[in-house]
Amino acid sequence: MEDIILKLEGMVKSFGPTKAVQNVSMELHRGQVLALIGENGSGKSTLMSMVTGNLKPDGGHMEFKGKAYSPGSIIDAGNQGICILIQELGTIDGLTVAENIFLGKESRFAKGISISSRQMNQAADELLKSVGVTHFRAKTLVDELSFEERKLIEVCRAMYNDPEVLIVDETTTALSHTGREKIYGIIESLKKQKKAVIFISHDLDEVQNICDSAFVLRDGQYIDTLYGKDVTPESMRQLMIGRDLSGNYYRTKDTSYVKDDVVLEVKNIEYGILKDVSFKLHRGEILGLGGLTECGMHELCKIVFGAVKPKKGEVELTENHVKITSPQTAIKNHIAYLPKDRDNESLFLMTSIKDNITVASIDNLKTGPVITRKSEKTLANKAAQQLAVKMQNIEQLAKELSGGNKQKVVVAKWMANDSNILIMDCPTRGIDIGVKAAIYKLMEELIKEGKSILMVSEEIPELLGMSDRILIMKDGTINGQFGRDENVTEKDLIEKVI
Repeated sequence: MEDIILKLEGMVKSFGPTKAVQNVSMELHRGQVLALIGENGSGKSTLMSMVTGNLKPDGGHMEFKGKAYSPGSIIDAGNQGICILIQELGTIDGLTVAENIFLGKESRFAKGISISSRQMNQAADELLKSVGVTHFRAKTLVDELSFEERKLIEVCRAMYNDPEVLIVDETTTALSHTGREKIYGIIESLKKQKKAVIFISHDLDEVQNICDSAFVLRDGQYIDTLYGKDVTPESMRQLMIGRDLSGNYYRTKDTSYVKDDVVLEVKNIEYGILKDVSFKLHRGEILGLGGLTECGMHELCKIVFGAVKPKKGEVELTENHVKITSPQTAIKNHIAYLPKDRDNESLFLMTSIKDNITVASIDNLKTGPVITRKSEKTLANKAAQQLAVKMQNIEQLAKELSGGNKQKVVVAKWMANDSNILIMDCPTRGIDIGVKAAIYKLMEELIKEGKSILMVSEEIPELLGMSDRILIMKDGTINGQFGRDENVTEKDLIEKVI
């Protein structure tokens, strides 16, 4: 490897009594793609927040290109040559694509006292084209775009800075295969230019495929660095969690709790790309729903929960023949929905863990017209402890939690409401191996109790490992069905996906 481009020495950061990063040192070389891995809460995001100027270190020293480095903000870091692509949305509603790309840099298109929208739009369209985006334009309002499309805008914004170091923080988990390939292409280009990439991902197969080395954190401390052929899912997993999860990750093939009785039926749904979609969910079943991001499965989840009204068709609870036409009806009948975009659709980030957990159980907490603080706290504490949420206490703001602990709070909310049917859209997106194992274990406990799960996943190993039955969607229709059979392979599912 060539010279060091970024050097961290003895980095320290605490939040109250919590030591988030403890004396961590790192060297990043030109031409290197370094994976930064660890469980949620291991300190990855905190460390990168200090590198990008979003947090001020409590101790330690940073050097960038051989000189002392202390950015005052993410914009300052970007202007110096270190840019980050974050996991959740980093675009602003109400602005166009171009305005989001050049946020804070509008003066570059100044003509006198005004900004040339024509020049800004032209520059944005060229940037979009450079990363392979041609299906929307600079003038488009970001409100009209999908989660993935908005992530690609953030890619353009980062690349406009011509970064020397690009930090990719869980960005690929939100993207389809096509979107991921665009990111991989950018990483390869930066590597060839002798620039550097820090790549954060919980997809250890992905890390193995694209990274030269893996820097492992656990509980805020540096554990080890793996290089070359030693960067394997097994070795990374063991260093991350300090124990081996092999053989105890997905469900075993011989376990089944599926009953004959149907609890929910989806009949002849039509909406957008969806065409005549029908299926039944049985008691004690995990019904996996897979396909490419754009196949319609995410929209179907919202229809099943009553959040979107279909053009045609209906969703019915078979036991009492109730039609699910709104989220209120769904919640009243103990149906839960865990959306893919948890920060924007499932959590109130600026409120407490307690409020997030109890929000779906308000009616259950009432004694007459009154809800007591004691009953709220008791329910929230019980649900948080059941999911082992890592937190200071239930009054802590949800925004302060790691991705995995945010997802635990979302699950806890529906456990508190004693949900019998759970719609789980990409339930393990962007969470670490240990939390994944905990959620998989919980899912198995739920179906053992007779509850039912509709699980949407873009990860084929997850579908095969967790589902009793798998429906594969393509272009808005069900294109294949598979039972829980050891003879079913990833290749079988891929043939129906593409």
